Amino acid sequence: MSNIRILIVDDQDIVRHGLKLIIERQPDMAVVGQAADGEEAVRLARELKPDVVLMDIQMPKMNGIRATRVITSELPEVRVVILTTYDVDGYVFDGIRAGARGYLLKDTTADKLNEVIRSVHRGESQIDPAIAGKVMDEFRRLSAGSGAASAAMRPAGDAKVAPGTDEIIEQLSEREMDVLRLIAEGLSNKDIAARLYLSEGTVRNYVSTIMDKMHANDRTQVVIKASRRKWVKLD
Repeated sequence: MSNIRILIVDDQDIVRHGLKLIIERQPDMAVVGQAADGEEAVRLARELKPDVVLMDIQMPKMNGIRATRVITSELPEVRVVILTTYDVDGYVFDGIRAGARGYLLKDTTADKLNEVIRSVHRGESQIDPAIAGKVMDEFRRLSAGSGAASAAMRPAGDAKVAPGTDEIIEQLSEREMDVLRLIAEGLSNKDIAARLYLSEGTVRNYVSTIMDKMHANDRTQVVIKASRRKWVKLD
């Protein structure tokens, strides 16, 4: 039986090194590559075609959500596990929608990490118990017929065609819509962070994801497209 081939993606060298030590103690696992940002993760995934990718979220150049979306769409046989310090609702649902098969917090144990890698490699899905309740709450809202919750939990391939256009726009999460409205008000990332009680880095990631989903090159295009779809109202 061949080893489970793993790609580690994290912008912190010490984290990558620690994960490699944990994983390579297992007789059925091998680390085949390491990436320090989302762009490098996508390139190495295409080149190495690992079985499992351990993916951080907040990274330079391309965040982990966007990298997960690219990898799972191009390489459906590659299973991605989000491994992060963030249990923010938006990240959890965005990660699942992007195609991740697992979502773990970095305070997990080594044994649990290895268990999840094996489970996801078998084709199962795994969510950290600390955030499983968030997912269950969302499914309860789904069963109650909440349209907003239904949109939030759509898979990555489920897209929305804007009225009067042929352009396919992915549904934004509730938190992304909050950020979008503030972008339309002309607020900077710093001001948005203060308004929503988020870090500036988190806001940057949201803005990047919004631009990606809306196929926009800058904030002006985001606002114009959102206005055409009546997602925001301009004075």
